Amino acid sequence: MTLAATLQTEILPSAADYETVCRTIEILTVDYRAQPSLDDLAHKLGQSPTELQKTFSRWAGLSPKAFLQAVTLDHAKRLLGQEGLPLLEASIELGLSGPGRLHDLFTTHEAMSPGEWKARGAGLTIRYGFHPSPFGQALVMITDRGLAGLAFADSGGETACFDDMARRWPDANFTEDQAATAPMIGRIFDPARWRPEEPLRVVLIGSDFQVRVWQALLDIPLGRAETYSAIAARIGSPKASRAVGAAIGRNPISFVVPCHRALGKGGALTGYHWGLTRKRAMLGWEAGAIGG
Repeated sequence: MTLAATLQTEILPSAADYETVCRTIEILTVDYRAQPSLDDLAHKLGQSPTELQKTFSRWAGLSPKAFLQAVTLDHAKRLLGQEGLPLLEASIELGLSGPGRLHDLFTTHEAMSPGEWKARGAGLTIRYGFHPSPFGQALVMITDRGLAGLAFADSGGETACFDDMARRWPDANFTEDQAATAPMIGRIFDPARWRPEEPLRVVLIGSDFQVRVWQALLDIPLGRAETYSAIAARIGSPKASRAVGAAIGRNPISFVVPCHRALGKGGALTGYHWGLTRKRAMLGWEAGAIGG
């Protein structure tokens, strides 16, 4: 086989795949109101659904369905935020069957309802309190749905710690209530209560990508660690190690969502939003909990 023939066999399939991905993106971007299914897309492109799914996922890092959801969510934010449409009207404009599907879209990808997103926390009450913990003063933040925030403060840094966390819900109502948050602090740091039959309810506040990263952190076993690149590969974005690191740095529920188990390139301990010394202490504490 000549060099030209070899190049042709290597390049043409990639070029064809690229054309498929471009056409798929164009259809999903322009015709998102029709909410086309994988079968609809495959029929338009003259491919099998399985072939299209594999090609698009390999090139784009997510499935056609996930891409359509991202496009729909982006338009939903514009309709609810900039244009101020009611939920029902926004649902119809997006081609969804009703507010229920819009609600599912937001709770899946934004970890909050569309009403809560539109209100930027307005009307939501977050109770908080500072408590002693194995790693210094801990700020616990809860809603009626569960644990929304866990942060740590060095001596004298309580105000800065609270401000850092409160910015995540800019229009929420914050109420100091140590009596309400005290049971949560006991539950979090008692290894005897780390059982599947007694799950800890958490509320993850973040973008779709951030929530995917944080969910991946929850899969890292106690006493183990993973690199940013490994986490990036596990969520289907192998080239996004730097973005994964940024998302880990914004984790609102420290320790419970174990960002301290994430390592840099080559297993380096790297930084930690609440201090590298605290990260070392957490890893050592967990090692002791396993050994005990």
